[in-house]
Amino acid sequence: MSRTEFIIATAIVLFVAFSLGWFANWLLHRFTRVAAGDVAELDRMSQELHEAEETRDQAITYLQQREAELTNQLSQTEAELRAAMDGLRDARQEAEEMRTFIERQQQQAD
Repeated sequence: MSRTEFIIATAIVLFVAFSLGWFANWLLHRFTRVAAGDVAELDRMSQELHEAEETRDQAITYLQQREAELTNQLSQTEAELRAAMDGLRDARQEAEEMRTFIERQQQQAD
């Protein structure tokens, strides 16, 4: 094989490699091209996702506020219950003291 034949063979091989690469690139772009309708659908889906995330964040905020309100209300109710129980205990003790006092007075009168 002479020098000229070697150069021509190398040029042909390089041209074929270049042609195959270009064709593969063209095929790849042809099959992976995104249609305009798909882009519009992706935009719509991303907008819906964004709105859903905002709704979720609002719901979480509302639930946290509601939980704080209910916790506060529960604390107040428990404080009122403790006060009522203390008052009831004091009233029972006072009633028992009055019974004892009345029984002593009746015994002294007899």
